[in-house]
Amino acid sequence: MTATVATRELNALDRCDRCGAQAYVRAVLGASGGELLFCGHHARAVEAKLRPLTIEWQDETGRLHQKPTYSDED
Repeated sequence: MTATVATRELNALDRCDRCGAQAYVRAVLGASGGELLFCGHHARAVEAKLRPLTIEWQDETGRLHQKPTYSDED
């Protein structure tokens, strides 16, 4: 049986399970289907051991270097 995982963009409401900072990495565990959220710092700290246990490793840390865009309506 193959698990299907719905991927969505992480947002400011998604918080790191270790420290509470904004999450930029989502790890979906293969055995349970549960998910863990991490900030960039904590994701790097656990990636080597945790990633082989996941069915999805959604890494959005590239967004950390994007400049915010504002519309003229703001």
